[in-house]
This record gives sequence, C-alpha cells and structure tokens, in this order.
Amino acid sequence: MKRQIKIGTIFFTLFKYVMLVGAAVISLLPVIVCVFTAFKTTEEYNTTSVLDLPTQWMFENFSIAFKQANMLRGFANTAIILVVVLTCSIFISAMLAYVLNRFKFPGNGVIQNLFMFASLIPGIATQVTVYQIMYSLGFINHLYGYMIVLMGTDIISIYIFLQFFENLPVSLDESAIMDGCTYFGVFFKILFPLLKPAIVTSLVLKGVSVYNEYYMSNLYLQTKELRTISTALYAFTGPYGNQYNYICAGVLITIIPIFILFLIFQKQVYGGMAAGAVKG
Repeated sequence: MKRQIKIGTIFFTLFKYVMLVGAAVISLLPVIVCVFTAFKTTEEYNTTSVLDLPTQWMFENFSIAFKQANMLRGFANTAIILVVVLTCSIFISAMLAYVLNRFKFPGNGVIQNLFMFASLIPGIATQVTVYQIMYSLGFINHLYGYMIVLMGTDIISIYIFLQFFENLPVSLDESAIMDGCTYFGVFFKILFPLLKPAIVTSLVLKGVSVYNEYYMSNLYLQTKELRTISTALYAFTGPYGNQYNYICAGVLITIIPIFILFLIFQKQVYGGMAAGAVKG
C-alpha cells in the first residue's frame, strides 16, 4: 500500500513538473522567436525558419526601428497617457467604491449589479456608439479625448476597492466625523492612505492594459504625431508586406521599460496582488 502511494506521489510530481516545463516553453517560445527575428536581416528572415539563429546579429535593427517608427514620441505620448489615466482612474474608482460601500441609498445594489452587467459586455461591441460620441465632441485625434475614454469607469478596480473598503471598519469614519472631519476628509485623510495594496493592484492591472492598448489607440489617434508605443510599429507594415525584423526589434524595445519597472517594484507588485486576492 505504501509502495503504491509512493509511486502515485512520484508520478504526480513528475506530471506536475512536465506540465510546468511545457507551459514555460509555450510561454517563452514566442519571445525566443521574436529575439531571433529582431537580429536578422530582411532577406535572412524571408529565407530561414523563425527558429534558426541569425548568421549575423544585426544590432542596427534596433536603432532603425527606434528612429523610423519615431518610438521616442511614442514613449512620450504613452507616458503622458499613463500618468493622467492612472491617476484619474484610481481616484474615480476609489471614490465610487467609497460611496457604494459607505452610503446605503435606494438603488445601491442595482448600481453594483449594473457595473457587473457592464463588465460582461465586450468593449468592442460599444465602439460604434463611442466613436460617434467622440466624433460629435471633436475628440478624434486628440490625446485628451483618448485619455477620457481610457479613464472611464474601471469596473475591475471598483470591485477591488469595494473589497478593501469592506475590510476597513466603519468606526474609522465615525471617529473622524465626530472630530469634525468632513466626508471628503474621511476619504482623503483616513481611508485613502489605507488602500495602498488595492491601489498597487489597480495600478498594475490598469497600467498594463493602457500600455498594451492597441485597438482604441489606432482608432482614435490616427496621426503619426499622436501614435502611442503600441501603434508606433505600424510604420513597418504596408500593402506590400511587413518588415518583421524591425517590428520584433521594436517589440523588444517596448518590453525594456516595463521589465525595468517590474524589477524595481516587484515586491510592491506581488504584495499588492496577494493582498488584493485575499479578503478578510
């Protein structure tokens, strides 16, 4: 009996590691292909397999991709968008969650259910209406119009903040109000500083979404001067073919800032994710 249990444990452990290694290979394979392609010439890419090592490592591809795609402007536009959108989204989501959690009024539950219903609707399904509104307001080809669309109600962040507000005792609010604090003071001075784990979690989720956002950026920012980092590499696509070696070089360049930020703030990222995943 013990021998059977031991064999079963060994088999399960082996199966677990095989699955983990397989998942790692599947996840890393596109990155490896991208790295190999980024260092190839156009002729070599067209005549060799994507898994073949480059015969000559063309580091010039990175400088060509950076200059021809005007990636510096793309990084600048993306940085502006990230700062404004993340700041406004965090405050909007936190304040909405504060009102829904702390103030019980008719329709409170209905509003929360409507938020849940809205999260089930694909964003692309509403783009026809949103585009008509943006066009009517003159927000097409303007960074502020694009930022307004992105900083709209972030349902995931609202539910993250709702969960954290449920863990903060109402006695904090009552004590502050008895000392003469207003509701705005309670939120900004007492509760908001305690939401650091939720803020980190929301910043990570929203930041990655905004940084990688392509569809709306390509739809609402149609001029080259307003391109974000996700659409800057569109310069290497055309009706006669795509220059994938330059595109992959640009992709690797776009990964570098996020990778550096992750290495610097990985403790806060993991701490915020872990705190946001546990209730109570």
